[in-house]
Amino acid sequence: MKHLKGSGVALITPFHADQSIDFAALERTIFHVTQGGIDYLVVLGTTGESATLTKEEKQEVFAFCKNTNNGRLPLVFGIGGNSTKQVIDEINHTDLTGVDAILSVSPYYNKPSQAGIIQHYQAIADASPVPIILYNVPGRTMSNLSAETTLELSKHPNIIGVKEASGNLEQCMKIAAGKDPDFLLISGDDLMTTALRSVGAEGLISVLGNAYPEIIATIAAGSMEASKNATFTLLDINPLMYEESNPVGVKALMHRLGICSDVVRLPLVSASAGLSKRITEAADRLNIAQMEVTPVKSI
Repeated sequence: MKHLKGSGVALITPFHADQSIDFAALERTIFHVTQGGIDYLVVLGTTGESATLTKEEKQEVFAFCKNTNNGRLPLVFGIGGNSTKQVIDEINHTDLTGVDAILSVSPYYNKPSQAGIIQHYQAIADASPVPIILYNVPGRTMSNLSAETTLELSKHPNIIGVKEASGNLEQCMKIAAGKDPDFLLISGDDLMTTALRSVGAEGLISVLGNAYPEIIATIAAGSMEASKNATFTLLDINPLMYEESNPVGVKALMHRLGICSDVVRLPLVSASAGLSKRITEAADRLNIAQMEVTPVKSI
């Protein structure tokens, strides 16, 4: 799975004012991140608001992304949930041709034991025709994949990696220390990526990659010095992406960049006026900093 190293972007799903899917804006987003040097695309993860899309809409978004990408970049598709049977049913009823892996979030709401999480993922991996990437995000699921659980699951031949968004560096270090060299430890936190790379992580799946693919590509795969410096440029703006929940912040930023609207689906609402103002100010400071580092060439 060497092609899933480096920078992945968790694509947003743009909406029109009436909350229908804006496929033209989705095409612009895919073009923007592809041109910006992103290594692979993650379709319908958390940032893609998959929880509020119907089955039909998911299939439409997935098909559109596959057709628009046209084989240029590897594709990872988000299929997860808190019912093992429903996840397997969705896998069985999805045409996964051209998909390199499934990103599957740890079961939420149920708060299963580690033994339950292990059996959940093993059942999914047994059923899936493509490899599985675990997704640990306790801030959303209220259930952590322990390092021991991740390492146990890494023994399954169809589980190839984990997107780690626990924010727990020690836990990530335990995974890095105990994993097989071919098992992918992927950062799920833009700002933690440089630190995680230093202990064995291989790239990240990013939110801010939607807006700033060049910066994220540098963080994921540049020299450690370049990665560190690129991370520092995001210190002001990154927390704003999550202040009113993801993807509220990044959609406000993408709206400012002229790529899509800031519309999200209920129960999320668009960024407040105060947050939008601070995102604009942080983006302006970031643009100035980038120009100072890399002056615009005269024509």
